This record gives sequence, C-alpha cells and structure tokens, in this order.
Amino acid sequence: TNAIKTSKYNLITFLPLNLFEQFQRIANAYFLFLLILQLIPQISSLSWFTTVVPLVLVLAVTAAKDATDDINRHKSDKQVNNRQVKVLINGELISEKWMNVQVGDIIKLENNQFVTADLLLLSSSEPLNLVYIETAELDGETNLKVKQALTVTGEMGDDIQTLAAFDGEVRCEPPNNRLDKFTGTLTHQGQKYALDNEKILLRGCTLRNTEWCFGLVIFGGPDTKLMQNCGKTTFKRTSIDRLMNVLVLWIFGFLGFMCTVLAIGNGIWEQQEGSKFTVFLPWQEGVNAPFSAFLTFWSYVIILNTVVPISLYVSVEIIRLGNSFYIDWDRKMYYPHSDTPSEARTTTLNEELGQIKYIFSDKTGTLTQNIMAFNKCSINGKSYGMAWLLGLVGTCLSVVLCFIGLHAGLSDFLLYLAYTVCIDHSVLNLLPSSCGVAGAYLDKPTVPGDVFDFAGQRMEITEKMDRVDFSYNPLADPKFVFHDHSLVEAVKLENLEVHTFFRLLSLCHTVMAEEKKEGHLLYQAQSPDEGALVTAARNFGFVFRSRTPETVTVVEMGVQKTYDLLAILDFNNVRKRMSVIVRCPEGKLSLYCKGADTIVYERLHPSCSKLMDVTTEHLNFIFSVCGCPLNTRTILYLNCPVRLIISLEFAGEGLRTLVLAGKDLDESYFEDWKQRHHEASVALDGREEKLDELYEEIETDLMIRATAIEDKLQDGVPQTIEQLSKAEIKIWVLTGDKQETAENIGYSCNMLREEMKDVFVISANTADEVREELRSARRKMKPESDTEPEIEEVDNQKKKPKKETQLVPDETVEGEYGLVINGHSLAYALEKNMEMELLRTACMCKTVICCRVTPLQKAQVVQLVKKYKQAVTLAIGDGANDVSMIKAAHIGVGISGQEGMQAVLSSDFSFAQFRYLQRLLLVHGRWSYLRMCKFLKYFFYKNFTFTLVHFWYGFFCGFSAQTVYDEWFITLYNLVYTSLPVLGMSLFDQDVNDRWSLQYPQLYEPGQLNMYFSKGAFVKCVLHSIYSSLVLFFIPYGAMYDTVRDDGKDIADYQSFALLAQTCLLIAVSIQIGLDTAYWTAVNQFFIWGSLAVYFAITFTMYSNGMYLIFTASFPFIGTARNSLNQPNVWLTIVLTSILCVLPVVAYRFVLVQLRPTINNKVRYKVRQAKATPAPPPRRARIRRTSSRRSGYAFSHTQGYGDLVTSGRYLRRTPMGRSGGFSPRVRDMARQPDITPQTYRSVREPEDSQHVA
Repeated sequence: TNAIKTSKYNLITFLPLNLFEQFQRIANAYFLFLLILQLIPQISSLSWFTTVVPLVLVLAVTAAKDATDDINRHKSDKQVNNRQVKVLINGELISEKWMNVQVGDIIKLENNQFVTADLLLLSSSEPLNLVYIETAELDGETNLKVKQALTVTGEMGDDIQTLAAFDGEVRCEPPNNRLDKFTGTLTHQGQKYALDNEKILLRGCTLRNTEWCFGLVIFGGPDTKLMQNCGKTTFKRTSIDRLMNVLVLWIFGFLGFMCTVLAIGNGIWEQQEGSKFTVFLPWQEGVNAPFSAFLTFWSYVIILNTVVPISLYVSVEIIRLGNSFYIDWDRKMYYPHSDTPSEARTTTLNEELGQIKYIFSDKTGTLTQNIMAFNKCSINGKSYGMAWLLGLVGTCLSVVLCFIGLHAGLSDFLLYLAYTVCIDHSVLNLLPSSCGVAGAYLDKPTVPGDVFDFAGQRMEITEKMDRVDFSYNPLADPKFVFHDHSLVEAVKLENLEVHTFFRLLSLCHTVMAEEKKEGHLLYQAQSPDEGALVTAARNFGFVFRSRTPETVTVVEMGVQKTYDLLAILDFNNVRKRMSVIVRCPEGKLSLYCKGADTIVYERLHPSCSKLMDVTTEHLNFIFSVCGCPLNTRTILYLNCPVRLIISLEFAGEGLRTLVLAGKDLDESYFEDWKQRHHEASVALDGREEKLDELYEEIETDLMIRATAIEDKLQDGVPQTIEQLSKAEIKIWVLTGDKQETAENIGYSCNMLREEMKDVFVISANTADEVREELRSARRKMKPESDTEPEIEEVDNQKKKPKKETQLVPDETVEGEYGLVINGHSLAYALEKNMEMELLRTACMCKTVICCRVTPLQKAQVVQLVKKYKQAVTLAIGDGANDVSMIKAAHIGVGISGQEGMQAVLSSDFSFAQFRYLQRLLLVHGRWSYLRMCKFLKYFFYKNFTFTLVHFWYGFFCGFSAQTVYDEWFITLYNLVYTSLPVLGMSLFDQDVNDRWSLQYPQLYEPGQLNMYFSKGAFVKCVLHSIYSSLVLFFIPYGAMYDTVRDDGKDIADYQSFALLAQTCLLIAVSIQIGLDTAYWTAVNQFFIWGSLAVYFAITFTMYSNGMYLIFTASFPFIGTARNSLNQPNVWLTIVLTSILCVLPVVAYRFVLVQLRPTINNKVRYKVRQAKATPAPPPRRARIRRTSSRRSGYAFSHTQGYGDLVTSGRYLRRTPMGRSGGFSPRVRDMARQPDITPQTYRSVREPEDSQHVA
C-alpha cells in the first residue's frame, strides 16, 4: 500500500519500548543495577528513593520528550495517509485516500496538489506534456523544475478510456534513496522506451502551474524515494564526547578501586575487631569476615555511586541545546538580502566549533558570489574584452599612481591600468634586451602620462568608459554590460569564427526560455555560468528563443532558425563537459562542446595545437611587456612616454574560464552512433558506463574557442580568512578550478600572501615526480625533515594495520608557506604509499589549494587529515559536489547560495555568507567550548568532592558502609542544590564579549590545544576534589568532636556532624562556581543564591518536628538544624572550611596569572583597562573612497539536465514560430622619494579639477 508510518509507539507499546530503549544507555542501566542492589537488605544502607528519584526523573523527562515527538508523528502520518487523490478505477476517476493507492494505479493530480507516490508521468495539460513541480520538501529548493512525459504516453492526454486501456510494462531499479537518478524502461506495444529521472514525479513534490497530469504509480509508501531518505543519518560525536566516554570508564575503575579498598578494610576490621562485638552483635548464620567484605563491596558501590553522575549526559544536552539557540538567534549572522538566518541544524556539536584546526572550503558559491557576468572571450586566437574595466563600471578611473604586475590580492585601485602603462626610464634597464622596448617609442611626440591600448592608439582615462550599446538588438538584455566594441564590430562584419562562437553558446546548454510577452525573454538556467553565456550570445545577436524536445530555435542576427536537436551528451562531475549534436537548417550535422580546459584539450584535433597554445596563454596568467614576461611584483612607474603592450589574461584577472569546441559530423557515422546510443539509453544495467563510452568516442578531433566569466568574491572573504589565519586555523581550498586560477583566488582571498616565503606548486604527471616535488618542498621548509625516505615507507607496508593509523605530529617551520596541487598530481598523492608525503608537506604549509579536484577527492583529502592528525576539521560548501566533503568532516557547514540546498541539508550548521564563519567559530564556537569545559570540570569536582567524604568516613565507621549525609541531601544534591548554578554558568558565561573575541582571534588557540579540558585537567580536578573532601571531612569532624552548645548541651553526634559537613560542602562548591564564573548576570546570581536559600529552607523543613511526626522513618534528623545552626562555633567552622577549600585555588590562579599569563588573561586585562579608561571624544573620520576587485573562476554546471532537454523538459511554447618576489633593485626604486607620479584629468570633471595618484 501507499500508507506510511513514521511513528514508533502506540498506547500499549510506548512504556515497554521506551524503557527498553532508555535502558540500552549504559548510565541508565547502571543506575537500574544499583536500584536492584538497594533492594537487597544485606547490602543496602541507603533508602531506595536515593536512587529511584534521580533515575525516574531522568527517565520521565526523556519519555515525555519521546512521547511528544511521537504524538506529532502520529498526527502527521494520519494527515498524510488520509489525503484524497483521484484514482482511475474501472474506467472512472474515484476519490481515494492516499493510504489505499497501490502500485500500478493511474492517478490524476491537479494544480497545487502534492504528488501521492513515485509516479511515471503519462500526460499533462501543458504543451509538450510538461509539468512544473516544486521540490522543496525533497531537497529544499524552491525554484520550479520541469518534467516531461514520453511522447507515446503523452498522446493519451486526459482521455479516460485510453488511459484505462493502457497496458504498458515498467521495469526499473529497486527502491533506493537516490533523488537525482532513476533507471528503467517502459515496454508498450512491443517498443522499449528509456525512463530516467526527468520522467518521474517523486512523492513529496508539489504540482505547480499545471492544470492536471496523470501518472502511473511505480513505488508507494515506504518504497518511495522520500521515505527511503528518512533513514538514520550518521551520528557525529565531538571530541568532548569521546573524552567523556573514556573518563567515565576511568571513573568506573576509580569506583571499583575505592570499593575494593573499603571492602578489604571491612574484612580486616571484622577479623580483628568485629569478633569483640559478637556477644551483643552476633553474625548471621553463614556470615564471616570474607563474606562480610563481599557484601560491603556492593554496599559501597551503592553509596559511592554518585561518582558516576547520572545527570551528566542530560545536563550536557541541555547546555548544547541552549548554545545552539544563540546561533539561531544571532542577528549578526542574518543575511537580509535572501532573508536567511543562521541555523544550528544539529545541537550536539557546538563545542566542537571551538576546536577547529583545519577548514576545507569550496570556492564557487562559497568564497565567491556565484553570480556570473560574461566579460571576455578568445576567438580564433584573438582576445576580446577589457581586463581593467571588470567590475569597475561607475568607478572613478582618473586616479593613476603606478602599475603593479597584478594578481587579485594586491591593491585594488591599481587595477585601473591592467593593460595600459607608461614606465620610468630607469626601469627599462631591468628588462631583457629581447623586449625591444628601446625601439618602442611613438612615431609622434607624446607627453608624460600618455597611455595606449593594444593597437597602439592613445587613450584618454575617463571617469566611466563607454559601454557597448545593444539598442540595435530588440531582443537584447538591457542589464548586460560589455565594453569591447571590437567584438560587436566583428559580429556585424559577419566574421565566421565569431558567429560560430556565439552560435555554440546559443545551442549548447540546458537553459529554458519563457517569453510572456513579445520580446521579453526570461531565461531559467540550472547553473549561473550557463545563464551568463546564453545571455551574452543573446546580446551579440544569437538569441536563444525557444525549444521543443527535438528542436532549438535561435534568432541569428534577426533571422529565426530552427535546429534539430539530435542528442545531448550530458554534463557530470567526471566528464566536466557537455555537448549537443544538432542539424542546422541547411542540413549539416554539428557537435558543439563546452567544458573545463584540460578536459577539452585532450579531445582537440592535432591541427589545433598552435591555436590551443594561443588560447592557453589567454586562459592562463600571462603578464608581459612587448611579449616579454614580467615578474608579477615588478613596479612600473608612470613617467616616460614609452609605449608598451601589456597582457593580463583571463585566469590572472580572476575569471571563471571554460573552453568551447566543435566539429562537423559525417551522416553515416552519426546514424550508426545514434543507434548504439539508443541501445545504451534503454539498458537497465550499466547504462551510465555505456553512455560514457559513446560520449568519449564521438567527442574527439574538436576545434577550439574560450570564454571568461566574472565571479566576484563575497563581501568580507579576505578579512574572514585573515582572521581565521590569526586564530591558527589552516585553510585548504578544494576547488574544481584550473591551477592558474586557483592560485589567483588564493591571492584574492588573502590565503596566499606576499609575506609568505614561498608558494609551492605540485603539478607533476607521474607518481615519482609528485613524490619528489613534495619532498623538495618539505626540504625547503625544513631541511632536517627529509630523514625518512624509502625505508620508513617500506617498513610501514610490513607493519600491522593499526600502525598505519598512527598520528602525524605537527612540524614547526620558520615563516609561512603555501601549497598548490592540481587534480592529477593529487590523485597520485592520495595513493596509499604516498599519502603520508602529501600530509606531512601540506600540514607544514599555512595554506593549501587543491585544484581540479572531484567531489570524491574532496572527501578523501578531508578523511586523510582526520585519519592522521589529532585535529578537528570543518568543511564548508554550497553545492551538491560538496556534500561528500561536508559529511566527511567533523563539522559540516552549508551555505545557502545559487546552487540549491543539497549542501545545507547535509550540513550541521548553515548560513548565507562565508564571512559569518568567523563569528560562528571565534564567538559561538569558542564560547560553547569554554562553557562546556567549565561545566565538566565543575561537575566532576562537585561530584567527586561529595563522594570522597563518604570514602574517608569509611575509615572511622569500621568500614560499615554508612553514609555521612542525610539521605534526602544525597537525593537532592545533584537534582536541586547544584544543578541550576552550573547550568547558569554553562549557558551565560563568557570570558570576553564578542567584540573582543573577534578583535583577538588568538583567543581561539587554546581550544585547538585542548587547554581547557583534557585528561590532565581531569586528573587535576580529581586531585582538587581529594583535597577538598579531606578538608570537608576532617575539619567538621574535629570541630564537632566533644563539642557542646552554649547552654552546655552535647551536639557531638552523628546528625550534627552530617549537617555541618553537608552545609560546608554546599557553600564550598557554591563559592567555587562563583570563582569559575567570569560573566555575571542576574540569572547566575539568582541561581546561586536561590540554591542556597532552597537548601536551608528544605533543611529546616525536613528537620522539623512536624515532618518527623508525619514521616518518622524518613526524617530522623529531628531538631538537628535548629540545635546546630544557631551556634557561633558551627558557623565559624563553616567559614573556615569553605575558605580552606577555595584558598589553594585562588592562590594557584593568582600565581599562574603573574608568572605564566595566558592570552586569555592578557586580553581580559586589556578589557579591564579599556573599561577604566574614559572614551576619547568622537572624531570625524576621513572617508577615503576605494574600489574593490575580487574574482574567482571555474566551469560550473549541474549534472542531469541534458537528458531532460532531449526529452522535452522546457517551458511553454513561445508566441513566435603567479609567483616570484620583488627584486632588490625594484624594491629600492619603490622607496625613492623623488619619483613624481603623473596627474590625469577626467573628461567629466571641470577643467581645474584634478586627481593626483
């Protein structure tokens, strides 16, 4: 059936099932075991309620939470299962409940209805049998997607009789959770048809903008992909969790040790002393000293059980939940442009955010905006587009200082002269004679400050360069901006190569066009790159107008042409390219391809080698003067009228680049290929592999073009990365970009900096060369590190497997280094016998950039660091190709951007902008870790101190398993008296506020080093507890020995001693939490003072005559409180004991701050100084106008949309059928004060207005 059931319990099964689940937790099972022990009279010296009350409270809270959740699930199941849908039964449409729908039924859906089950789309009301669906419940994406039925089923329309007579047979894959793939075939009237994901409507989708559609139920209920994705996700544990599990085992061992010591003591005491009391205290039959010791062991297990805290895990979860709310509520992490707040999608990893050592980041959409604009192209070896105008429209260009060989990490305002410059005579001596600069003077007189374009024409620097006017094209996009008029002229002159270039852009894509009114086109692209490229073709006269499953209509220079769309060779992350095969109106067959440069280059015709070299220069970072490459840091001063040709190409400008190619096809060959393609497309087994082989076969001997698209950095990315670097966090960028562009984005983001001693590039093509390059880099960073070449690797292969997981320690180096490694080199470096070389070298570098990596390689890099480094990792990305990396890291962060919600849905935390990462880590993460560590240290301290008093008392009571405290105090100590103060500290405490946390990122480092809580800190906590318990036992014991009241009455009894000891304990631990609290709020004050008030109120009530008369057996301490707590010597003892408990802590902390102050101590001292110093009077700041140019690049696409295009997933029919350093000489020149910069006048300014650069 189609019924679903997500609930776990019913009225009968709730109690047994829920208790069974809860007692599977070790802590609950342990306390159940203690309860059973307490029911044995020979063992228990405590009342049963001392264990039952805490255990029942914990079980009840958890059960209430589980019951509430399950009731909600019951309501949801009932609501969904009782929805109505029209089912075709016996030739009639009958309204049925969803739960009664079965596989094989044909159902009718109407607009805005939810899809009932996984359906094969048969027909729809829309042209071409299209339907529009919203998949928000599946993948979080709110943009509409288009599905299309097969033509053979679409012909049935809404004819009920034809649909009822439909006799097709569907064979498909078994139920699975892959939302993006479906493989199957439909056999109808003896003919087989391929079925893929674009013909399937999945349960959970919503039908939009479609009047009706019919579908055949393929999977129902729990077999649907929606329900298959409801399985348990991998549970991530924090390092604190893992440490607590180890410490709990230690505590069990410590408990066993204490019970053993006391049991042995009991056996010895009974043997030596106990026989003296047998006259009036005879042993029971069968009991002797050894058996008494055995019983005493279990008695002390009950008494000392509080050393294993039952409320620890519950308290930890409450603290994590509270701290996760702070992330959700943080307005400084809210992005108003998309109305996106930050979200803690899990509540169990907050403190892990305060220990991050490695960040693995995607680039596109994560560091960049992923909003594209077409800016440059290379066609037949000629480059079009102006580099120095990218992103600077409307920016003042009249300010000119000098020109520096560019990468995007240098001063932004120097971008204005990216390819035009005049240089000082003294610089000419630095250039090779082969440059020909000496003969490069102009033919006619010039004046200092003239600048020239590539053609040698004198140019005037204006405030805003003229943009190309596309008004001649009625279908142009008015928002499109381009500045190179020569490309428009080439189009108008009908340059064959230029026309072919834009024709390719208008045909090779999966964009959908919608034209609601004449001439107003709306493109819906599945990737921003495609939208930018198709829009560019549109403005240059090649307008993609509409499409059907078999055709694409393009308006070429005002003439409408229809191309037959014969095949789409779809994009995926392995192919990194897509192609289309079309037949032009003249009958010629053509294949058009676009993709990553390295992928397309491998498929070019040999005759394209020279053209490929030229295009490669355009794609790569080429900075040259008159054809002679210059160092990227050489400074050229504007002084001399010398004409130079300076080229700064696509990748160096920080542009996303891809290569276009194509070829003509032979008719007979294509017919044979098409037949094989059809056979592969209907195969149930190995369909993708067979199709890939055919794609490889036909995508050969191509011709070349290239494009460049601008993708700007998000706001605040360089500053964020700089902050995180100061926090000693190492940042690795894992991107699909080409090597040159990846290096450039490193400079743009401040990951690669001029101060770095060197940036190593690993680009070898063999395993041995990669190994040697890695070792060479390591030798340069640390010569003595090259001490274990082949021998250790061979030995490692012979060692046991467990040796392979040994941790790689951090190696310190002098200075900072960067590492750039490309995809094919990374593939060798990730092999088993070389991964250690990669890890050691990479971890010595401050920044690592891996380019041309696949999604699988991203996850492998993260897993490599997790496996061998004792460090916490974080992965951040925004696209589906980042999901594996996000899941592999300790912490996954998703950015809700332009590439859907897959990354967000797989993440632990999410927000809209990369810059919020610094606040997530440096503020929320650090605070959460600090609070959790303080909580754990205090929690263990108060419990150990409480329990060890019983241990010392055992030596004074003949090891008879008697307790020191009143039973009600034992019951309420953790639940009432000490629970709220520690929770208050754990939820509100902060050493410094958020502003100081961001101002001093170094405060983050202690978390990476586990300085706040570790096994060592736990041992110190135990030693502190031992000392405090000694003070809390022996001082009250001595003070109450032979003590009398002021009126002479004796109060040297057990009850008075117990009251004094427990009062001293509670006041001492309250003072201790006061010392641990750095940030006081009214809540903290209320919790501490309120807990003490509640203690005294309960004590006086329970020790009163009334309670004794009502419950004589339960309240035996009648009158103890009023007889003891009104004596001065008792209060003196309380004060003395409390002071002695906390005095060593105060002294230790004082000495430590004086002798070895931490960064935390120093910053807090600065905070106190700042508060004590009056604020200076406000001063009007001078506003300096600056510009920015932040770019990145790569070929971005989305897998799976090509098949949809060929099957007709379209909109309605339209109305109309790097590296190097400054040379010393240049550096000295830069310091010379006598070089006078030139002055330029803007043509838009008054005559007397000048800007001095």
